[in-house]
Amino acid sequence: MYLKIIENIMRFIRKDKSFSITDFSIVNKYNYKDYTRSDLDSGRVYNVAEKKVPSVTTILSKTQSKEKRESLNRWRERIGYEEAARITNQASTRGTEMHHVLEQYLKGIGYLNLSKDGALPRMMAHTIVSNLDQFSQVWGTEVTLSYKDRWAGSADLIGVYDGKPSILDFKQSNRPKREEWIEDYFYQLCAYIMAHESMYGKIEQGVVLICTVDLIFQKFILSGDRLEELKKKWLERVEHFHALQSLGERTKETS
Repeated sequence: MYLKIIENIMRFIRKDKSFSITDFSIVNKYNYKDYTRSDLDSGRVYNVAEKKVPSVTTILSKTQSKEKRESLNRWRERIGYEEAARITNQASTRGTEMHHVLEQYLKGIGYLNLSKDGALPRMMAHTIVSNLDQFSQVWGTEVTLSYKDRWAGSADLIGVYDGKPSILDFKQSNRPKREEWIEDYFYQLCAYIMAHESMYGKIEQGVVLICTVDLIFQKFILSGDRLEELKKKWLERVEHFHALQSLGERTKETS
C-alpha cells in the first residue's frame, strides 16, 4: 500500500502553478488529422473533406431507446426541469474541466486551475492518472476520427494500454456505474475503433475509465467477441440514424 502511494506521488510533479506527469512516453506513431466541428440545430457535426459528418454523440442521442427517453423524462419531472438542467450543466462543466486537465497532463504540459470550480475535476483527473499504471505510450489526445461520411468523433486518448493498442475514454459520474448501464460508452469506443482502423491502424481494445465525484475509480474493458458484437449493434444504430435523417429531409421537401 505504501509503495503504491509513493508511486502515485512520484508520478506528479508540481512546478509553480502547474502539475505534469513523469512516466508516460509520447510517440508520434500516426500523423493524425484534425477536423473542426460545428453545433447545428440538428446536432453536432464534424467538417470532413467539405462534408458535414454527424458526431457519434449526436447519433447516440437521436437513436435513444423509448425506455431511456421516458426514464430521463421521469427524472426531470420528479426533481423539476430547472434543477435537472442545473445538474446536467454542472456535470457537463465538471466533465469538460476534468478532460482538459487529463489532456494537458498527457501532452506533457503542466496545468493547474486554482479556481473553486477547478479543484474537484483536478482531483478526479488525478484519481484516473493514479490508476493508469498499465498505460505506457501516448499516441494522441483528443484525436478526431471519421468513418467515411457515416460518423465522426473525438477520442480522448489513443496509445498503448496493457501492451495493446487501445482507445481510452474518460468519464465522470455522480455515482458508480454497472456495466449494463454504460452500453452507449461502449458504442462510442466501437465507433472510434472502427474509424481508427479505417484511417490509421489496428486497435485491439477500448477502455472506459470513470471517476465519481466521491473519487471512486472504475475501469471497463471492451475487447474480443464483445467488441465485435457491439460493432454490429453500433452499425445498426448508425443506419437507423441516417434513415431518420433521410425521412426528415423528405418530409421537409413535401411540406
